[in-house]
Amino acid sequence: MVKEVKEIYEKVEEFIDTDKEIKLQGWIRNHRKQKEFGFIDFFDGTYFKSVQVVYDNKISNFDDIQKYHVGSSISVVGKVIKSPAKGQLFELSASEIVLEGDCPEDYPIQPKRHTREFLREQAYLRPRTNLFQAVFRVRSVAAFAVHDFFQKNGFVYVNTPLFTSSDCEGAGEMFQVTTQDLEEIAKKGKVDYSKEYFGKKVGLTVSAQFEGETFAQAFRKIYTFGPTFRADPSHTPLHIAEFWQIEPEVAFCDLNGIMDISEDLMKHVIKYTLENAKNEIEFLDSFVEKGLIDKLKTVSSNSFKRVTYKECIDILKKADVKWQFTPEYGEDLAKEHERYITEYFNSPVFITYWPQKVKKCFYMKQMDDGTVANADLELPGIGETYGMSQREDDLEKLEKRIEELGMNKEEYTWYLNLRKYGSTEHSGFGIGFERLVMYMTGMDNIRDVIPFPRTPGNCEY
Repeated sequence: MVKEVKEIYEKVEEFIDTDKEIKLQGWIRNHRKQKEFGFIDFFDGTYFKSVQVVYDNKISNFDDIQKYHVGSSISVVGKVIKSPAKGQLFELSASEIVLEGDCPEDYPIQPKRHTREFLREQAYLRPRTNLFQAVFRVRSVAAFAVHDFFQKNGFVYVNTPLFTSSDCEGAGEMFQVTTQDLEEIAKKGKVDYSKEYFGKKVGLTVSAQFEGETFAQAFRKIYTFGPTFRADPSHTPLHIAEFWQIEPEVAFCDLNGIMDISEDLMKHVIKYTLENAKNEIEFLDSFVEKGLIDKLKTVSSNSFKRVTYKECIDILKKADVKWQFTPEYGEDLAKEHERYITEYFNSPVFITYWPQKVKKCFYMKQMDDGTVANADLELPGIGETYGMSQREDDLEKLEKRIEELGMNKEEYTWYLNLRKYGSTEHSGFGIGFERLVMYMTGMDNIRDVIPFPRTPGNCEY
């Protein structure tokens, strides 16, 4: 007898005007009360659209129902009938409404438009709003699409550790992990790592790349998809301390091959989400980013442009633009440069073969001209979304690079041994999943596409 709103919408002809009573369980989003009847905007989380529940004074507990507040959970028994109201096919004529969980009048999520900043402060309640019902459904569907793409293409899913002793990025952004009393450490003025749980200095992973490479040298094509941590003090709308990252690693694959894979992945995720979160995307197109659907369809059906870093700087230097930051060879790109390049080509753009001194990651394949075999994908409106590279497979070059950067070679013994024991040409990339979700939803702050954002000074819930 208990049904879900999703089932009613998808099989409405089986329910409407059949004289069958069904039972729904969910929450009150809005409640309009009149003297002899009332209307409840009802949702149960299974479908983006809600159901209008209609009741009148013939129902036995009419006076009690009239007191039910927004946010309360209820059970409703009734019949699905054609709706006389414009814009909705059906409504539920209730014969019984039972209060399951009351909600006081100080419930923060009232039926009015709230700012995203306010809803961020109510992160434990914001999934009940239309906006975040849409955003987090899209996130869920897109996450499934990621797995769907890799599984259909023969990739092995690898679960890599969150605790690690290697800083993949070498940027000093690892969160350190300790089981010792920090106050005691402060009194002594030094850390005795031999007393740590793992017996040495350990942090939360900034990337699963290294562990992924080990499995790529056994399974050829692997991917990881899990939480990643960066102790980055940035307060921008694009940075958070804990995020999810998609990281495939592929043996016998060069830079062009990994760009092909990353482009195919993104197109698949967008197409799948457009097909399977249609109501949510339409809502976001109407209320968050006008033209969102057209943007996503364009990206998913056109080839991504590929230009070298040098070609990119040439274009920027010739542009008739008064730059805040003048583009220069050997320097990183500013957001204004990334925006211009995507608008110039009117498509996503892979910027390839950056100077080694700009992209300092020691593991990138070194080229004879001083560049590295890498690429950043720039998306219109959001800029850099993810990076990729061909990994250095020459043991001697890799060892030399580690020494140049002053890194502790002993900490990377096992990683270096991958080049010693049957090394292959191989490549990989990392996608910050939240940035991809931002692009697909039109949301302009990364804190609004992850359930509980972790940022400097904020670790609530």
